[in-house]
Amino acid sequence: MNAPEHPIAKTSTGVDFGADEAAMQQYQAEGLQRAMTLGNRGPIRFIGNGVLHPDIVEAYWRCGFYVFEGVLKPDELAEIETDIDQVRSRFPATRGAETDAQGRPAIGLTNKAPNLFWSKPLGDPFGGTDAAAGRHPVKMSVPKAAADAPEQIVYLLLGSLQHSEAALRVYGHPEILGVAAAINGTDFVPFNEGLFFKEPGLGASVAWHRDGVTHWDAPDWDQGTHGFNFMAQVYGCTPANGVWVLPGTHKLNKVDIAALCAEAGSDRLPDAVPMVCAPGDVVMSNRQVVHGSFANTSPDWRVTINFGFHRRRSVLDVESGGIHNEVAVYDATRIARRARMIGYGIDARRQRYPDETPFAYQPHVDSGEKWVRDDAAPASVHDYNLEDLSI
Repeated sequence: MNAPEHPIAKTSTGVDFGADEAAMQQYQAEGLQRAMTLGNRGPIRFIGNGVLHPDIVEAYWRCGFYVFEGVLKPDELAEIETDIDQVRSRFPATRGAETDAQGRPAIGLTNKAPNLFWSKPLGDPFGGTDAAAGRHPVKMSVPKAAADAPEQIVYLLLGSLQHSEAALRVYGHPEILGVAAAINGTDFVPFNEGLFFKEPGLGASVAWHRDGVTHWDAPDWDQGTHGFNFMAQVYGCTPANGVWVLPGTHKLNKVDIAALCAEAGSDRLPDAVPMVCAPGDVVMSNRQVVHGSFANTSPDWRVTINFGFHRRRSVLDVESGGIHNEVAVYDATRIARRARMIGYGIDARRQRYPDETPFAYQPHVDSGEKWVRDDAAPASVHDYNLEDLSI
């Protein structure tokens, strides 16, 4: 899995969008040009006391996403790659199998919480269905896969912090958590975590949608109500394999995605832009922005370490929407229990990078809680994502 040499793939996997291939190539090139004019990319910058640079804050709230460049360094990326390859090697050999390709017990066998998500190669498992509260109203284009493609591929692993130590260390990154505190308040809370796999010539699409099923009619709804996701890119991402967004739509309470696609005459929404990243870049993406991704016919891998955070006031004593976890009311005890993953991430990173100044998570500072990533910790977080804080 090598990082792409150029934002638009030049070689072929033997699959493409058929009669729409030329239109797709033009769409990607034009989208890339639009993306590079937004002024919403650069390194993480603070101006003291945890205050995020105002240029970053302005660009994030204007566009609905921001590309933080060069956050994860080459040495860490190499460790992440090794770890992710080990995780992938433990996937079931085929959907429904109890062993991996080497005959070992497959990952996720003992998990009750949502874990592995499968799709047909180049497919769209959610578009045009009632799944996830019907928030993916239009099915994306589905290119014809190669004749030797597998029947099903894994495109998402949820609850990833219990399976990947490298992902857990990224979760505890002090600058990333500093951004979360600056945007969502020092008492920010977790949402959920996952690993997205966009394999060359096989990777599934994610139909255009907006995240969040609660709060839309709340009197205090605003552009930040449903929080945001961080998307740490292991190999970078291109217009062909990356997430696309409609800038500014996080500010809108109502968006008719089906009407937008009907007006466009296809799933190529004309004002959308791709998130284009180099290896080690981390995108902060508002969950309310219209976003999606196309099937990956390119020769480039995308592996994304995904993890989200909410404002505490958006979650405390709120009843969940029932998408990522069972319907429940999120009381302070549950929030504190789920937030232990932040503590474990901080300590895992402290142990691996002792020269860094660890992030101080204010709720743990206030409560005096200390979470140590020791040999007993993995068992204690088994199925932790049963208590995701989805709104």
